[in-house]
Formats: sequence, structure tokens, C-alpha cells
Amino acid sequence: MSKSADAALDRLFAAARAAQANAYAPYSRFKVGAALRTPSGAIFSGCNVENAAYPQGACAEAMAIGAMALAGERRIAEILVVGDGEGLCTPCGGCRQRIREFAGPATPIHISGLSGVRASFTLDELLPHSFGPENLNIGAPT
Repeated sequence: MSKSADAALDRLFAAARAAQANAYAPYSRFKVGAALRTPSGAIFSGCNVENAAYPQGACAEAMAIGAMALAGERRIAEILVVGDGEGLCTPCGGCRQRIREFAGPATPIHISGLSGVRASFTLDELLPHSFGPENLNIGAPT
């Protein structure tokens, strides 16, 4: 990886860690942060926000995507997710589909622990044969 790619990944990691620190997870006590970079270089982050009515919570990835959309951006160049614990904190199925709405099959998804990136996947590896905007004959979002 080049120095500029390393620096970009470091910025994503820092943004995701800062978001994770602000997560609201009183029930699971499992705080998650996510940060994504758009082709313009903008970085958007989000954290998980739980709710006593359990299905009403929001994932960190969904919050970062929402911040991106609010800013008027529509494409994800790469995304990083950070969570605690021994296992990899990969996006849930719903978030994989949310990412797919704004990303292509080769989009990198980096999975991190507290000390840094532990694994990287493409969206196609995490969500093979996905259904996206192209399936509806509307093309990719702009």
C-alpha cells in the first residue's frame, strides 16, 4: 500500500474510532464506529445508537451513509468499521445492502479492531451476487 493510501486509511480509522467513542450502546455494550470516504475525498462517520425498543436502533454504517447522503454525496469509495472483541466486526446483512446502494462490487470494506485494520474485503466478497440499483434499470446513484 502506498503512503497516501496508508494515510487515507489512517484518517478513516481515526474517524471511525472517534465515532465509536460516541456510540450509544447501553444494552449490548458493544460500541461500533464506521467511517467512509467518498470519491471526492470527504469522510463521513457514524456510530451505533441502540434503543430500548430493540429493532429501532441504528447501525454505525447506516449512520455514516446517512451523513454522506445529507451532505449530498452519493458514492462510497471505501468504508472502515471498527468494533471491540475477538471476532471480526463485519457489517450486518442490512448494512451490506445499504453499502451496496452506494458502492460497487470492488469497493473495499476494512474491518478493524482497536489496534487497527484486521481484514479487508471487497463488497462482492461480503455480498456476492447482490441486488442493486442496476437491477431496477435505473443505474447507479449519482
